[in-house]
Amino acid sequence: MAGHVRVPDGAHRAAVRAGGGEPRRRAKEFVLGLLSDLPRKNCWTLAEHAGNKTPDGLQHLLSRVRWDADAVRDDLRDYVIEHLQDDEAVLVVDETGDLKKGTATVGGQRQYTGTAGRIENSQVAVYLAYSTPRGHAAIDRELYVPRSWTQNAARCQAAGIPETVRFATKPALAARMIGRALDAGVLVSWVAGDEVYGSNPHLRAALEHRRLGYVLAVACDHQITTPAGEMRADTLVKRLPKRAWQKLSAGAGAKGHRYYDWALADIADEGPGHRHLLVRRNRSTGELAFYRCYSATQMPLSTLVKGAGRRWTVEETFQSGKGLAGLDEHQVRRWTSWHRWVTLAMPAHALLATATAHERTHAPAADDLIPLTCNEIQHLFTTLVTQPTHTAAHRLRWSDWQRLHQARSCTCHYQRQAVYQP
Repeated sequence: MAGHVRVPDGAHRAAVRAGGGEPRRRAKEFVLGLLSDLPRKNCWTLAEHAGNKTPDGLQHLLSRVRWDADAVRDDLRDYVIEHLQDDEAVLVVDETGDLKKGTATVGGQRQYTGTAGRIENSQVAVYLAYSTPRGHAAIDRELYVPRSWTQNAARCQAAGIPETVRFATKPALAARMIGRALDAGVLVSWVAGDEVYGSNPHLRAALEHRRLGYVLAVACDHQITTPAGEMRADTLVKRLPKRAWQKLSAGAGAKGHRYYDWALADIADEGPGHRHLLVRRNRSTGELAFYRCYSATQMPLSTLVKGAGRRWTVEETFQSGKGLAGLDEHQVRRWTSWHRWVTLAMPAHALLATATAHERTHAPAADDLIPLTCNEIQHLFTTLVTQPTHTAAHRLRWSDWQRLHQARSCTCHYQRQAVYQP
């Protein structure tokens, strides 16, 4: 199963960037720990899983060892493209949030996050996923730093944010990552994203400047230019004739093909290329969804529908990246540590995604079995490759170390409380 994949590839590449035997070993331990079936993944549990006496070495890897996380990110992108490359590849951009407590975690503030479905104290990052019919994985990341942070130099300095970092909107971060991928030679025809990105004219203009097609969701009140003037998207759809609607699949889901009714309306624009409003209608509820589309050459409705359907794969990437590779379990507060954690978690998930794609292509399942999934690949990998065997003494030593650390923390907390609350 794992023969075709460079199992610790992300770890080795990180170690190469760091140099030396110790960082190489620590990076391998880190990635293999992320690939394990540990119920919680942080430096403590990863270190115990690896057989280390304390988490100091892994914490050192995240904070102080010299290695280039951006260079590893670029290596990851090349690895994913190498294993998943397809003529129907799409770049999908989306953000995800991690709930946090306190105010010291880099980028953290009260803000909306889809993870909770409401405004919570959270840390939000924008990711770029490479999605093909064979599989999908994240290839880039940008931490969203709100204005409440960038306008407070002392706060940024305390969290290790470089002085060169300025406030950037989520669409601006998306444009930055898409530009990096294209400049690196990644070949795609489409970009997909949700309303945050579809409503941003600067991102749309940047993609059109590169003649890169997009299918970006927009809200029902999004203003559309028509020969009759400006009107809302949900107003325009009421003028579409019945013959404009076609039943098409947005792609296969867990329960089969996802069929919707789709319609297309032209957008009046003097710029080069072709612009449309794509409308999706739920066949059961009648609920509508809207997408703003651009292509350098005329494209059929079925092609635009495929682009819209591919957007959902980024949600699957987040789900498996968090559930299987610890993408959201970082207990770090500073800029460098956050980038290093997610840059090691992304290759861990990419390994599962590429191994799954390889097995489905070269060793298809029997007719009475479902195809292998990332979850099952991780289970097999853990069982056959990375399952550690530690002595009872090792487990007891870690129990003592954790209780000692917690006792010291408790003592420090009480001493601080006594100073501020006499």
